[in-house]
Amino acid sequence: MTKQELQRGAARRLAIIRHCEEITHNVSKTCRYYGISRSVYYRWKQRYDELGPDGLVERHRGPHHCPTATSPEVVGKIIYLRSNYHFGPQKISMYLARYHGITVSTSGVWRILKKADMNRLPRSQRYKPHAKRWQRYEKPQPGHQVQIDVKFIAPIAGVTTKRFYQYTAIDDCTRLRILKLFERNNARSAIQFVDFVCERLPFRVERIQTDNGAEFQKDFHWHVLDKGIEHVYIRPRTPRLNGKVERSHRTDNEEFCSLLQGIVIDDANLFNEKISEWERFYNYDRPHGSLGGNTPYERFKQKTANG
Repeated sequence: MTKQELQRGAARRLAIIRHCEEITHNVSKTCRYYGISRSVYYRWKQRYDELGPDGLVERHRGPHHCPTATSPEVVGKIIYLRSNYHFGPQKISMYLARYHGITVSTSGVWRILKKADMNRLPRSQRYKPHAKRWQRYEKPQPGHQVQIDVKFIAPIAGVTTKRFYQYTAIDDCTRLRILKLFERNNARSAIQFVDFVCERLPFRVERIQTDNGAEFQKDFHWHVLDKGIEHVYIRPRTPRLNGKVERSHRTDNEEFCSLLQGIVIDDANLFNEKISEWERFYNYDRPHGSLGGNTPYERFKQKTANG
């Protein structure tokens, strides 16, 4: 209820009291006229006599103390995750459980966000009906398919004055990611990166999927085949077919880039140190919504244990 609505309610109660005192001089007649009970009138009159017009303002009807209410500290953490990372209720609940040992249900997080008027996500992240969603698929075993893509990193105000190219590989099954930055985007960088990926991943890569970029053409293609790995292209103008690596780039924008504010980086080696820290956090510590709150490394252990 807004302040204006509270003031209108108090004015109405004051008008009823004055109607009784100045016009009817009879409580019963005034109550019948306004459709209220006499007990309600006498309660308003008592508050008016004790506190004046301020006593007629609507009072909070909830309990003064609720022992099961979420503590302000936890509410602050929820608001921080929402405002800084745009996490939804499910991911906020997972973060609180993993990093703070705090259990708050998804619906409980949503109610807190609703009360703070922060329950609506940015337009790009809002709920889509199932009929409009792309069907999610997943390879059954690690290494069956690794998606590779390149993300252009423009100069970031206050952080970098140079442009870089982030090469990203993500395993379709486990979501384990390998990241590396290059100053040039060409076949040589792509070949160096795929060798780097094969050395770093804890399983054999059977197939690599890329878009039709110039860096992934003849020289890269034959290099991958010489390593005994199948190389396939997605259909032109269908980035959704490389959806996992594309979605991970959005996560980089939302979570990693915000950590660079105040750090001046104009050297590829220093940038690679920072992005390696982010890669470790993503693979070993960050809960993944599509993995049921597990990290990519935990999913890898599950798959190898079951295998």
